Amino acid sequence: MKVQRKRSAGGTEALYASVVENRRMGGRVVQRTVVNIGRVTPDQVPYLRAAWMDEARRPRLVWD
Repeated sequence: MKVQRKRSAGGTEALYASVVENRRMGGRVVQRTVVNIGRVTPDQVPYLRAAWMDEARRPRLVWD
């Protein structure tokens, strides 16, 4: 997953999340966007990263 910071002309900053796939083509690494999630808050970023991790590294979330 890729999270980018973008700054608008007014100086405000926003976070945008997307799921990208990396491939090697012709000796170069090329990124292809699989899913564009859109604008996210800083509080959502750790949860999105945990959700898109592979099964072996994914933390187990426990709900009360």
